[in-house]
Amino acid sequence: MRIISGSLKGRRITAPKKLPVRPTTDMAKEGLFNILNNRFYFDEISVFDLFSGTGNISYEFASRGTSEITAVDADYGCIKFIEKTSKDFEMGISPLKSDVFSFLEKTVLKADIIFADPPYAMDVEDFENIAKIVFERKLLKQEGQLIIEHAKQMDLSHLKNFNSQRKYGGSVFSFFNNVQIVE
Repeated sequence: MRIISGSLKGRRITAPKKLPVRPTTDMAKEGLFNILNNRFYFDEISVFDLFSGTGNISYEFASRGTSEITAVDADYGCIKFIEKTSKDFEMGISPLKSDVFSFLEKTVLKADIIFADPPYAMDVEDFENIAKIVFERKLLKQEGQLIIEHAKQMDLSHLKNFNSQRKYGGSVFSFFNNVQIVE
């Protein structure tokens, strides 16, 4: 895997083969960050990287100047790898070993961007539950965005706050906006 842009552009990161991961492809990452680049100033935001795996997405945010990144994964090996890589490259990533749903239910933190890349084999109800918890618990800051990566066979467009989706090969990014209604 390589970092595609920012201060660490071109750096290759080799994850141990034993990690239970499916990293986001470079093509999909490039498309995602082209979209986000038009909406956010990376050095001014905070990010939750859920089901972070190798930390692939966290490294892209860090390379672009994001200093508040919480990478959450249940696998101890993944968290140790992110911790080591973050230290080696002097990134401001805070790895956290936790079940993502427990983290979402308990955290008092809020983020500008919440990126979730669950295992594609997870039940559709669990994918839907990510969005449900994020919006019920108001975990996004104003103007924030939730992005869920999933297989192209899944459709999340029926969920509340859905905005759009982008397809890259076999992967889809579904975007959800934090719509603030002023009463």
